[in-house]
Amino acid sequence: MRVITGTARGRRLETLPGEATTRPTAERVKEALFSVIQFEIEGRQVLDLFAGSGQLGIEALSRGAAGCVFVDSSRGAAEVIRRNVKAAGLSEQSRVLTQDALGYLQRPGETFDIAFLDPPYASGLLEKALALTAPVMSAGGVILCESDTDTALPETVAACTAGEPFVLVRTYRYGRVKVWLYRRQGTQV
Repeated sequence: MRVITGTARGRRLETLPGEATTRPTAERVKEALFSVIQFEIEGRQVLDLFAGSGQLGIEALSRGAAGCVFVDSSRGAAEVIRRNVKAAGLSEQSRVLTQDALGYLQRPGETFDIAFLDPPYASGLLEKALALTAPVMSAGGVILCESDTDTALPETVAACTAGEPFVLVRTYRYGRVKVWLYRRQGTQV
């Protein structure tokens, strides 16, 4: 697994051994994700939820994101993320939290422009995390979810009482992986 482009281009990233704990996003899926949002990354605040090795947030930082919060409940994963961020020279723009993802989303205060949601498949966490992520997103925010092809997600997700909901703009399929792209209703890109 490597960083595709940007300041950390070519940097190899460490992963936790065994896919039971962490399932890294496949290279072709990661390339596709970033081709969709390539012009929306510069200067943005990113949330890498269920971060695993941190590869999605690191890729965003390497491409010019202003900052990234990495959240994973596994101490081992958090240590791997810290090592990867340091090796990529991106520590100053990073915050790594060893915390339950849903618990993190329930505390107010931070707003993000881009969110990556990639929980363990078939865990039932994705729909819950999506509902809790929408309220912490900026007006022009984008949410990208990764799941297996058997997962079903809603067409719209309420952002908060005062904001427009997020709507499913498009899905992409890569073998047994499905990527869901949500934007706030009425947002043009």
